[in-house]
Amino acid sequence: MNCLRRATHCLLPLGLAILLNASPATAASTLIELSAEASTPARNDLARATLTAEATGTTAGEVARQVNTLMSEALKISKKYDKVKTQSAGASTYPIYTKNGKIETWRMRSELLLESLDIEALSELVGKLQSTLGVVGLNMRPTPETRQKAENEAMLSALAAFRARASLFAEAMGKTYSIKQISVSTGGGHPVPPMFRVAAKPMFSEAAPMPMEAGETMITVTISGQIELAP
Repeated sequence: MNCLRRATHCLLPLGLAILLNASPATAASTLIELSAEASTPARNDLARATLTAEATGTTAGEVARQVNTLMSEALKISKKYDKVKTQSAGASTYPIYTKNGKIETWRMRSELLLESLDIEALSELVGKLQSTLGVVGLNMRPTPETRQKAENEAMLSALAAFRARASLFAEAMGKTYSIKQISVSTGGGHPVPPMFRVAAKPMFSEAAPMPMEAGETMITVTISGQIELAP
């Protein structure tokens, strides 16, 4: 009798599990994870250039005077271009040592950042400044407003693609679906790599405009989520 009780006691949970699984009210649904992405081109309508003035001398004061003179002249020229935003981007002075650990010379470097929506104006200004400053960076990127517009367009396209993929799964299985979870991520839109790099020492003596091509940056939006197929 004890053995029978133990057997009945062991079988009872199994019987309940079978009944529960057979209940229509608790039929299991199917979860599917999906992702879709879309890309939209954004025009690179913002140009940025970084120029530097460098000098080497026997004293820190000497190199400071040389660099400050170069930067002052560059700022004076830049003020004539009201469509170009000009900003000092930092300066550093450091000693150069001999093998014996003594200071041999001093070197100073100062940077100037130019930014403009008028690519032609920035190109012309950079060309003029190259006679005294070195160009170490030049890139194109979308403005925040242009990037946001492209992101919105890509987001709608990605969402439509996600829903189309969800419908494809549901129809193939003869089910209806509902979206349980969804997330959005964006990519692209990073500054276009510098079109060229040159040594800090000026390489051009003529004030020729710097050739620049705006181009486009692809903005990508990815929609990831989980859908639930009806039982």
